[in-house]
Amino acid sequence: MAMEVTQLLINAQSIDGTVRKHAEESLKQFQEQNLAGFLLSLAGELANDEKPVDSRKLAGLVLKNALDAKEQHRKYELVQRWLALDMSTKSQIRAFLLKTLSSPVPDVRSTASQVIAKVAGIELPQKQWPELVVSLLSNIHQLPAHVKQATLETLGYLCEEVSPDVVEQEHVNKILTAVVQGMNAAEGNNDVRLAATRALYMALGFAQANFNNDMERDYIMRVVCEATLSPEVKIRQAAFECLVSIASTYYEKLAHYIQDIFNITAKAVREDDESVALQAIEFWSSICDEEIDILEEYGGEFAGDSDVPCFYFTKQALPGLVPLLLETLLKQEEDQDLDEGAWNIAMAGGTCLGLVAKAVGDDIVPHVMPFIEEKISKPDWREREAATYAFGSILEGPSADRLMAIVNAALTFMLNALTNDPSNHVKDTTAWTLGRIFEFLHGSTIETPIITQANCQQIITVLIQTMKDAPNVAEKACGALYFLAQGYEDIGPNSPLTPYFQEIIQSLLSVAHRDDATESRLRTAAYEALNEVVRCSTDETSTMVLQLVPVIMLELHNTLEGEKLSMDEREKQNELQGLLCGCLQVIIQKLGSEPTKYMFMQSADQMMGLFLRVFGCRSATAHEEAMLAIGALAYAAGPDFAKYMPEFYKYLEMGLQNFEEYQVCAVTVGVVGDVCRALEDKVFPYCDGIMTQLLKDLSSNQLHRSVKPPIFSCFGDIALAIGEDFEKYLRYSMPMLQSAAELSAHSSGADDEMMEYTNSLRNGILEAYSGIFQGFKNSPKTQLLIPFAPHILQFLDSIYMEKDMDEVVMKTAIGVLGDLADTLGSHVGGLIQQSVSSKEFLNECLSSDDHTIKEAAEWAKHAITRAISV
Repeated sequence: MAMEVTQLLINAQSIDGTVRKHAEESLKQFQEQNLAGFLLSLAGELANDEKPVDSRKLAGLVLKNALDAKEQHRKYELVQRWLALDMSTKSQIRAFLLKTLSSPVPDVRSTASQVIAKVAGIELPQKQWPELVVSLLSNIHQLPAHVKQATLETLGYLCEEVSPDVVEQEHVNKILTAVVQGMNAAEGNNDVRLAATRALYMALGFAQANFNNDMERDYIMRVVCEATLSPEVKIRQAAFECLVSIASTYYEKLAHYIQDIFNITAKAVREDDESVALQAIEFWSSICDEEIDILEEYGGEFAGDSDVPCFYFTKQALPGLVPLLLETLLKQEEDQDLDEGAWNIAMAGGTCLGLVAKAVGDDIVPHVMPFIEEKISKPDWREREAATYAFGSILEGPSADRLMAIVNAALTFMLNALTNDPSNHVKDTTAWTLGRIFEFLHGSTIETPIITQANCQQIITVLIQTMKDAPNVAEKACGALYFLAQGYEDIGPNSPLTPYFQEIIQSLLSVAHRDDATESRLRTAAYEALNEVVRCSTDETSTMVLQLVPVIMLELHNTLEGEKLSMDEREKQNELQGLLCGCLQVIIQKLGSEPTKYMFMQSADQMMGLFLRVFGCRSATAHEEAMLAIGALAYAAGPDFAKYMPEFYKYLEMGLQNFEEYQVCAVTVGVVGDVCRALEDKVFPYCDGIMTQLLKDLSSNQLHRSVKPPIFSCFGDIALAIGEDFEKYLRYSMPMLQSAAELSAHSSGADDEMMEYTNSLRNGILEAYSGIFQGFKNSPKTQLLIPFAPHILQFLDSIYMEKDMDEVVMKTAIGVLGDLADTLGSHVGGLIQQSVSSKEFLNECLSSDDHTIKEAAEWAKHAITRAISV
């Protein structure tokens, strides 16, 4: 059954393309024709110490890829195929894998560790391979250190792959004992210590019971803290990674150890290798994250019996922690502003300082101000940049009242630095800090404005001038302008930006056309700022926005005329198309209503033609943006949009079929809603095709789950648009809605992410019901909906009983109750009276603090009263 695959695996790595392709095809054929033989051959190759290392490594990799995939539907298929193999094949493969752990070749052992974990991930939840953990643990006592190292690595991967509930607590205890012993300073072999420390990192999620036991927790913490002092840098780094994970997983157990951990982290930040120091800073960032979350969730006011107390570790550590972080800001790298992926100790320190500010608020200010005042005018650029970075980092967290005077005093100084400082670094950070000032301390909610008649012109002049600076500095200036515009969003008719509008727009377009605009995200930042300036502009400048339409359309036209482009150029071209479509979308939303609508709509044909041409270019980003722009155009054009449908429809259908790029599919679903609202009953001729595709999407296991809630909402949009003509789709859509409703009604044991998804699914289903009821209202066909009423009321009752609705779902749910009563009236009066929703849920909504929920509930109460009284 097994076959000699060595030569094929060697050839598959050949530099000769033909040889490589032939080998890859042969391997694929073997896999398709005889999966069991194929997997067995790979496992045999991996386990055979006489084979070449390269063929063994590839054998392990191919084996791993035959068990797992990123896409959910593909992963499901692979798991089913593995489970369907006969027992004897699986036993032989497992034996080969375990044997490989004692191979003298490190890479081969490591590959085998990962494959064993993948198999365990499939089999342990199915109660198969129960002896695995025991046989791995028996390996720990083997003499050759490399076997011990490989086994610990395997245990680590195993904990990463399987969820804690499939491993018995007795086995968990033994795994943790083995891992912690392997970390012990008494373990002479560094490879073993490193593997054990990394394994603990992955096994921490399993240690719940052990962290609840004081003695066991003390032991684990002691061993981790000792490992942070190991002479081997990789072990120290891995040990700090464990501490970072413990900070977020077991925050509430840390009080006893926090002083020692502070001392250890401070020493590491000041004296250790950068890779270790970064993790030591990350520990405090994790603590801040935890405390920020707790304070947000509990509003900062704790009852004595609160489930999740905040220990205020950050606040207690301020006198030592802030000086430590400020020191790191002086360790900048020369070229960090030019490298997008850069991450170093100065950046980590600044990020942590920002989190400290969010966690402790006003208390941070006196700890940071002396540093800023001392360094901000020093001759060394490092000191000026560090002071500016410190200032920018503490702008989110403290109250506006606490910061106002300081910011007002600093503003002129910073504008001056932006114009005159000789250092690119200082200008980069200064522009970023200005952006943060405008983001957090400027806007309709701030009582004393920072930007006044007196300084507005200077601010804009300096930002426009700075946009001509080096790309990294110009990009930050665009960002500052973005927040400056955003702060005037709710200003009313007279925006202080109006006199400068033309100049700002011209400057941003010039920036977007710079030869170096593709560096440092500059072009993207320029268009994002342009969009925000347009979005937040007032009616006074609408004629100037109108003049922008032909300019942006010409730019988009030019990107579609491109000659043969290289891959890199095409990518930049596609990105530009996306930005321009996004820009047109904002303009459409701005001008698409009275009094500019008539003038603007004269360009609609030409614009639509450009968007349709964008679909001809193969780029998901550009497709998405063009689709969104068309949605905005449909909204603006209303019933007149019908003339574009014959040509647009095929692209709409293509978007709905695009499972691979699911964001495109999701956006298209949203646009179907826009088109329904625009065309109302004129959309009917296209509904068969649209509904067929939406139903296909829902029943596909290849489509990303996030697209399913908006598809349900879309049923509601279609029903609202075509009214009683939706009758022909009821027999397909209602069973789909019903089974999804049953799935989403009960959410016990769901984690936060799953809960969020469940609520978005509930909301989509409820929006569908709401649209269907409203669409059928006052039609002689309303009685067709009566059979569905019991199920819908039961759904409303069950999600109310679960007590885990978010406010969005609450509002939609109470709305559906009202729609049901309003549309079906006396036919369902009796049913409604029997439901929990009509009493307890309704009363809860009537006394809600959220006025939109309260309004919806009052309307529902009115509709129910009418239905019952008939």
